[in-house]
Amino acid sequence: MIRSILFDLDETLFDHRGAVAHGVTRWTESVAPGHALLPETPSLWRELEDKHLPAWHSGECSFEEQRRRRLREFCVRLGLPVPPDLDEAFARFLAHYETAWAAFPDAVPVLDALDDSGRGLTLGVLTNGVPLQQEAKLRRLGLLDRLDPVLTPDALGGRFKPDPECYLRAAAKLGLCPDEVLLVGDNLELDAVGPTHVGMHGVWLDRHATGRPVPAPVVTVTSLSELPGVIDGLTS
Repeated sequence: MIRSILFDLDETLFDHRGAVAHGVTRWTESVAPGHALLPETPSLWRELEDKHLPAWHSGECSFEEQRRRRLREFCVRLGLPVPPDLDEAFARFLAHYETAWAAFPDAVPVLDALDDSGRGLTLGVLTNGVPLQQEAKLRRLGLLDRLDPVLTPDALGGRFKPDPECYLRAAAKLGLCPDEVLLVGDNLELDAVGPTHVGMHGVWLDRHATGRPVPAPVVTVTSLSELPGVIDGLTS
């Protein structure tokens, strides 16, 4: 029986990509108005996130240092002067990024549907982000009081998805066995395949309907609105 659903946050409940596009475009415009590569800056920023975040996950550098590395390379790739104070420059990007924080349209309706299902499910978040920022996002979206616990690596002994210990510790925090927990998110490996290795249920949110094949027993949905039906199927 499914007793808890854990949601990934960025690109699952929260439109991180949209906020990044707004933030990095505004930041670049502020330092290089009319830059020829301005339309390409959101994809470049996401590329550098994927490149530099693993260094923090592995313990090679701090969270703040991976930010500095990202911004430094971003400037080099665009031919911009590297700011003398990378932390201050990154803070200016964050100010733009935060003005565009928004939930996906299917986020609140699915929480309503799950709350009204009568199953008594515990609804929480399992994210690789830092607690202060992730909780701030949920608070801004009006979801913080609806999702408890909010589990970050800080709460899980420094373990990040897809480390199997991350999922096991998350289940333990809930006081549940792994097979009583379902994790749903946009990253196929981190949010859907990884948890199945320890006995959790994994649901991949393929918002762009790529049709990418997934290994059993992972379930694919293209909208969070499909999640109640998935729960019914797993518990019938």
